[in-house]
Amino acid sequence: MTTDANAPWLIVGLGNPGAEYAMNRHNVGFMVADLLAERIGGRFKRASRAQAQVVEGRIGPPGPANRRLVLAKPMSFMNLSGGPVNALRDFYKVPVANVVAIHDELDIDYGALRLKLGGGDNGHNGLKSVTKAMGSEYHRVRFGIGRPPGRMQVADYVLKDFSSAERKELDYFVDRAADAVECLVIEGLERAQSTYNS
Repeated sequence: MTTDANAPWLIVGLGNPGAEYAMNRHNVGFMVADLLAERIGGRFKRASRAQAQVVEGRIGPPGPANRRLVLAKPMSFMNLSGGPVNALRDFYKVPVANVVAIHDELDIDYGALRLKLGGGDNGHNGLKSVTKAMGSEYHRVRFGIGRPPGRMQVADYVLKDFSSAERKELDYFVDRAADAVECLVIEGLERAQSTYNS
């Protein structure tokens, strides 16, 4: 799928606002977005056009591979992410194929990544909301969190903080996910998949 090389990219970390959710498994999208903002030397601020925090910048080497970037964290809570994402996409005139959602994924082992374009929501309420708002043909960076142990409910599991064992490797995995996003935007999906899909 080809898109206008000059069109901006909208990179959305999915999560829930508020300090009590900050280290939840469900908030790994926010963690990756925060690291990307740090890398481009920007700080999130409230968007005037949507219920979200945004930071604008550029990534990639000077020249044709340099990309304009809008990083966003919806502040509407996970299940209502679609409204803010679509409002930002509209305001910044971002093609749907230039939208990247970074989110937690139960069906992948902890720390593993899968990048893809389009597809279903696999029961993820944030994706469900985004797809309802603008269709499904956007990119996803799926960050594995694994399945809940024993009989723990999925809703309880995703809203729990990463375990102390998981936290030992979390920074590494978040860093790798941020690398994968940059590779996707600068070098394209195929290259990013062959490098980062584990």
